[in-house]
Amino acid sequence: MTAQTTVAAPSGLRHRLNEYYELCKPRVVMLIVFTAIIGMFLAVPGLPPLDKLLWGTIGITLQAAAAAAVNQLIDRNIDARMARTCGRPLVTGTLSVTESIVFTAIIGTAGFAVLWFLVNPLTAWLTLATLIGYAGVYTLYLKRATPQNIVIGGAAGAAPPVLGWAAISGTIHPHALLLFLIIFTWTPPHFWALAIERHKEYADVDVPMLPVTHGLEYTRLQVLLYTILLLVVSVLPFVFGMSGVIYLVGALLLGFVFLYYAIQLKWAPRPGLAMKTFGYSIVYLMGIFTLLFADHYIR
Repeated sequence: MTAQTTVAAPSGLRHRLNEYYELCKPRVVMLIVFTAIIGMFLAVPGLPPLDKLLWGTIGITLQAAAAAAVNQLIDRNIDARMARTCGRPLVTGTLSVTESIVFTAIIGTAGFAVLWFLVNPLTAWLTLATLIGYAGVYTLYLKRATPQNIVIGGAAGAAPPVLGWAAISGTIHPHALLLFLIIFTWTPPHFWALAIERHKEYADVDVPMLPVTHGLEYTRLQVLLYTILLLVVSVLPFVFGMSGVIYLVGALLLGFVFLYYAIQLKWAPRPGLAMKTFGYSIVYLMGIFTLLFADHYIR
């Protein structure tokens, strides 16, 4: 009996830790932190200071995880009615609201303290503003108020490379704002591709996503137009001397593949294509930032 209890305890602990991990939307946070880290490396000609790189990454990760947890706290009733999110810990009841609030407060406060004391106050305030923008302004208000929620709220999601740059340099450099602009322009076609696939679920929970309020055809057109704009914006780091030919060629190749998906989605839609477009958009963003990193050091 004692042996069984001993075995069950670690298993139960692992499951509980995993639920806290899922509360932080780890896949989303990983992409956020990835772009922030690239911003850190691009902020200096050589390698960034190890301490700023380490503590900046930890602080931004904790704050991003806190924002994701607040998002789940606010959206738990909506999540319970959607197939994509009904397995989240607050919906299944494996974590209580009180536990989640305490956990979120701890990691959010810890993230701010790490950035303030071990990185710089500018990064701490910018990251806190990003948390408030995503978890408060977007999740609490914009998501339920307007079909342009993704466009307006995209500013918070586009901030991580600026945060990473500020962590190393202590400034908001114009080149960091180019990185912001790339993610800001990328966000609508990325999320609207998913919204096209899940439009019935959004309609059922009364969230005014663009395909719900304006229809699928209009949303497909917007995906195409924003993808064209993204192709143009992605060239700006080369135009302003931030990157070289290696980045330019790679960015154009990635962009034309994204454009191909958007054209297919507009004029030859088929089941599953929207999710493939959504999946490729993640590959695209990771590719763009990897190219920026590679070009920065190869040059």
